[in-house]
Amino acid sequence: MTDPLDMRAAVAEYVAALHRAYLAQADTFPPAVRGRMPLLAGGTLTVAAVGARNLHLLATREGLGPLRGQEVAVPGSLPGLDWELRFYDPVVTPSLGLVDEREGPAYGEVKHALGLTTVVYHVVAQPGSGLTPHHAGHVGSGLAAQHSSAARDFEAIRARVRGREHLVDELVGAASAGLPRAQALLAKAIAPHNAGVAAAADSPTPDPDEVRRALLESVGGRRDWTPEAPR
Repeated sequence: MTDPLDMRAAVAEYVAALHRAYLAQADTFPPAVRGRMPLLAGGTLTVAAVGARNLHLLATREGLGPLRGQEVAVPGSLPGLDWELRFYDPVVTPSLGLVDEREGPAYGEVKHALGLTTVVYHVVAQPGSGLTPHHAGHVGSGLAAQHSSAARDFEAIRARVRGREHLVDELVGAASAGLPRAQALLAKAIAPHNAGVAAAADSPTPDPDEVRRALLESVGGRRDWTPEAPR
C-alpha cells in the first residue's frame, strides 16, 4: 500500500473499527464502569498515526496544536465518541527519523518524538494483514476488557483503604494517562508495607497491570473479601 491516500483511508478505517469494538464491549458493562473507562471519559480525543519502521497509533487528550506544514487530519465519530486522526512521519516530524526500531517497536521514543506525556492507548499495527477491521476489532475488544477490569479493581481497592482514597484517585488518573512509574509510586504509598506491591513497583520497568494486581491482592483481592468488623 504505497499510495498515501490509500494508507490514510486504511488507517482511518482501522481506528474506527477499533473504537467501534471498544464501544460494543463497553455496552456490556454497568454504566458506572463505562464512565470510568479512559476512552469514554469525555473531552477531545486525538489519535496520532505515526509511521516509523512500525505504524504506531497513540490516542491522547493532550492538544497537538493547529495543523502545520504537511500535517493531515481526518475527523472520526461514533455515537458516544468523537476523535481526530492525525498523521505523522519523518517528513512531517523529522525527529521520527532518529527512532531506532530494528529490534522492535520503540513505544517510548515515538511518544517522546511527538512530545506526548500521556496516552489513553498506544498500539502498533502492521500494514497488510495486521491493518484490517477484523484485527482492529480484536484490539478494541481487548482494550475495553483491560480498561473495564482495571476500573473494577480500582473500585475494590478504593473501598478498602480508608483515609487513602485520594491516593487511589490519583492512581486512577495516572493509569488513565499511561504513566507506569507514577502508578508504581502511588501503589507503594497506598500499601507501603506490602512486599508484593514493593516487588512489582520496584521493577526497572514496572508493569501497570502487575502493580494493580499486587495492590488489589494486598487489600484482599476482588472476591471473597469482607470488610473488617468495626472496633
